Amino acid sequence: MTEALNIDPGAHVPPDHRAGYVAIVGRPNVGKSTLLNTLLGQKLSIVSPKPQTTRHRVLGILNEEKAQVIFLDTPGVIEPQYLLHRSMMRAVEEALQDADVVLLLVDATRFDPQDRSLDHLKGISRPVLLAVNKMDAVRQEEAIPIVAHYTDRFAFSEVIPISALTGYNVPLLKERLLEYLPFGPPFYPKDVISAHPERFFVAELIREKIFELFEEEIPYSTQVNIVAFEERPGQKDFIDAEIVVERPSQKAILIGKGGRAIKTIGMRARQEIEAFLGRPVYLQLHVKVRPDWRKKASHLRSYGYRI
Repeated sequence: MTEALNIDPGAHVPPDHRAGYVAIVGRPNVGKSTLLNTLLGQKLSIVSPKPQTTRHRVLGILNEEKAQVIFLDTPGVIEPQYLLHRSMMRAVEEALQDADVVLLLVDATRFDPQDRSLDHLKGISRPVLLAVNKMDAVRQEEAIPIVAHYTDRFAFSEVIPISALTGYNVPLLKERLLEYLPFGPPFYPKDVISAHPERFFVAELIREKIFELFEEEIPYSTQVNIVAFEERPGQKDFIDAEIVVERPSQKAILIGKGGRAIKTIGMRARQEIEAFLGRPVYLQLHVKVRPDWRKKASHLRSYGYRI
């Protein structure tokens, strides 16, 4: 369950203030993380052209004078093949349970009549909006059959064509989502953008670089854990991160000849981490082998996944 922070009861809140949770759900690679980043006006969720990049429920908070929207970016809906996948689908279900409003995102460029996301919407009584993404890449009439397919199968509150990449209709989408949120005080202080600790985002940024740099099974067999995170005033913060893989051959690929591959990961990740934290860091990476970690409950729990 999502836990909110304590808010000062004496703080002034306008009587027409709205606050609530919006779960963003959909198939892998439809643009959920890109949309979250666009809605927030900054990068919070990692993004990759590869599917199944998001593994956790990422919480991002949009604060306005009369509203606080808590967005829940979720893993792409798939048929689970092993324990990690089941944990990812649990994150989707928990986000749907917490949500005041649900946003189903679909891709206008890749129609899938077997989209399993619709199965997760059964029995939901809260408002559900359908956003048709990547409209910058298709003619509007090409999206009509897609909209018809989804609206024939579920009674959506609204349908809005958007482009998370270009921002087309994203302000309209935000405006419409706000209208469905309940009136009430904020759940989090207005200067907070996420409930996740900094080390969560540091690990995600390292994992993003692995998705960018490697093909085949490497990104999907990789887990990043922050072993140490020391803030050092007047000096560079020290971050020690371990990259977990399933086989020795994967470790060799990640390290690369003469350590060149892991140096590239570290260099690119460090740049992103410094931009995110707003301060310099010293990033130390090492690789460990944990056979079949994606299928073992003990490993997954220790890495922060809910089983």
